[in-house]
Amino acid sequence: MQRNNLDIYDAWAAEWWQEEAKVYALNYLNPPRFAYFDRYISNWKGLKVLDVGCGGGFTCEFLAQRGAIVTGVDQSAACIAAARSHAATSHLPISYQIAPAEALPIAAHTLDAVVCVDVLEHVADLTQTLKEIHRVLKPGGVFCFDTINRTFKAKLVMIWLLETVLNEIPRGLHDWHNFIPPDELVAALRSLNFYAIEIQGFDLFGSTILDYCINYFHYRKTKRFKIALNQNTSVLYIGKAVKAVE
Repeated sequence: MQRNNLDIYDAWAAEWWQEEAKVYALNYLNPPRFAYFDRYISNWKGLKVLDVGCGGGFTCEFLAQRGAIVTGVDQSAACIAAARSHAATSHLPISYQIAPAEALPIAAHTLDAVVCVDVLEHVADLTQTLKEIHRVLKPGGVFCFDTINRTFKAKLVMIWLLETVLNEIPRGLHDWHNFIPPDELVAALRSLNFYAIEIQGFDLFGSTILDYCINYFHYRKTKRFKIALNQNTSVLYIGKAVKAVE
């Protein structure tokens, strides 16, 4: 089976904004994500923000509704088409471009913030992606991210349980080898002259089998996640870093 199969996103594009579609669950992650990001950017209005790996536009629209000047970049032409269509219907002035994370079509030192969620674990070249994010940020600009830790527990939950057993995620979407330990990401960010790096657990699942069952049935019933921001980075984690003044 092909792993890290990004063709799945192309297949998702046509149903991206359909509330009954499984991909729509990603839209419910934005409020808890930004409960964290808002600690460091309290007012997004008027900020120039890039969403790297924007898919069909959930986070771009979330930001645009808060007054940010938003650009979304994704390598999937089908997802960008879906994002453009929905933004037009919603009357949101979002700029969308087709490009990989490793070659952002953005001028250097022009952005106040870069958001990259559910993406770093999929890129072909993590170091080059981080270099590009650093390049396009202004000095003092903030990089907001989340990703998946490379632990046995993450493999068990994200691949075996969610893909193979529960079929909540299409089989082949994730490759455990692409998951990123927090210390590796922190080291990469520091090497690029990011500072004020912070990481916290983005805990969808809890710590025990009972937690997993309770949280999963809550999600099945409500289509909402019971997310805790804590020190449990064993599966998912969220963070921010600031580009140093050069």
